Amino acid sequence: MMNFKDMMQQAQQMQFKLQEMQEKLKDVDVEGEAGGGMVKVLMSCAGVVRGVEIDPSVVSADDKETLEDLITAAMNNAHENKEQHIKDETQAMMESMGLPAGTKLPI
Repeated sequence: MMNFKDMMQQAQQMQFKLQEMQEKLKDVDVEGEAGGGMVKVLMSCAGVVRGVEIDPSVVSADDKETLEDLITAAMNNAHENKEQHIKDETQAMMESMGLPAGTKLPI
């Protein structure tokens, strides 16, 4: 059975590892795309959009709604990829600390 001192040390270690992971993830980029790659968005795991690539074939003054939809879809895809990457990294960190799968962490 773990005593209070051991529990506090483990909590401090977990807090340090969470902060370390969050710092590391600021520099990790994920990509989202739409239209079969016609629009691509590069986003950091901190949620900062670092770039947008648009295939010239989808740029048309007569059909700006399609381009807007593709950009929106690519941004949403990048966001989903970011969330999945964070989830995967968090799970790996928890496993390395011996915590059970599915443990909810305050991040």
